[in-house]
Amino acid sequence: MGGDHGPPEIIPALSSVLAQRPDVAFRVFGHKDLIAQQLSKDPALARAVTIIHTEKTIGSEDKPSEALRASKGTSMRMALESVKEGEASAAVSAGNTGALMALARIVYKTLPGIHRPAIASVMPGIKEESIMLDLGANVLVDAETLVQFAVLGAVFAKKQKKIDKPRVGLLNIGSEDIKGPEHIRAAGEILKRIEFPGTYHGFVEGDDIMKGEVDVIVADGYAGNIALKTAEGVGKLVKHYFTQSFNSPLAKLGGLIAYGSLRKFKHQMDPRLYNGGVFLGLNGLCIKSHGGADSLAFSQAVMLAVRLARHGYIQQVIEDINHVAGQETFLNPQAAG
Repeated sequence: MGGDHGPPEIIPALSSVLAQRPDVAFRVFGHKDLIAQQLSKDPALARAVTIIHTEKTIGSEDKPSEALRASKGTSMRMALESVKEGEASAAVSAGNTGALMALARIVYKTLPGIHRPAIASVMPGIKEESIMLDLGANVLVDAETLVQFAVLGAVFAKKQKKIDKPRVGLLNIGSEDIKGPEHIRAAGEILKRIEFPGTYHGFVEGDDIMKGEVDVIVADGYAGNIALKTAEGVGKLVKHYFTQSFNSPLAKLGGLIAYGSLRKFKHQMDPRLYNGGVFLGLNGLCIKSHGGADSLAFSQAVMLAVRLARHGYIQQVIEDINHVAGQETFLNPQAAG
């Protein structure tokens, strides 16, 4: 069991999921005594959980290369192998992101034609939610990789948002075609002239992320991760100011009058509700939870895994990719030139 908090937060999260989806069963990998101690508080959940004991873990500070060499018998690798063997439908981990991605690539393998998987997540927006990727798996990318991310993101958005032609934007430092690094400009030119599962919107800036004007926002893992963590930080800042604003007796009275609206606002700004990054481009389901996730946040990641598994997400992605006209063109963008 990974993450900063382990069983004390993860087990209550599973209890919350079971209350919503009583048909779900869990395979939990970790130290059996620590897990059993938490399960003893919830007999109903205990009946839905199979514990697979292991004392080996991958640390949050371990480099992916080191983690790979010592991965045999770790909870992370065992969870992924459980999905590969058909014993589970999806793996959810709050552990080391780099190690999880590296192991998932080895255990699951990538889908045909996809060079690098990416982490995607749902982002709240003023108009509507957006899908954003990559959120930290690939720090350095080229134009071809960004184009592939656009394809993966568009397919995910089609299934998640139930739309035919998702609007796809590339995250950049300006909206003009001349702005930004060469690989981002090159990816934009490719997306203008190829056929892929979405509609190319153009460049989007940082302040466009929360507007919800595009369905998919594509970035390299460096910029995407910073954008994600910044959004989470803004949510926490707003929550802090929100709480501080109701310290005086008069403010508390006003808060009671507007309690319903204020409660809804606070709920909408809670970043925990959007926890869970999907590893796109792999031949298996893997959801990455935030390492510091509490029980509410982790339950959101597990629920995302349940929904995707129930909808046959992987097979749908494979079918969409295989039926796109000009497949060789968009999977190998250099051929477009």
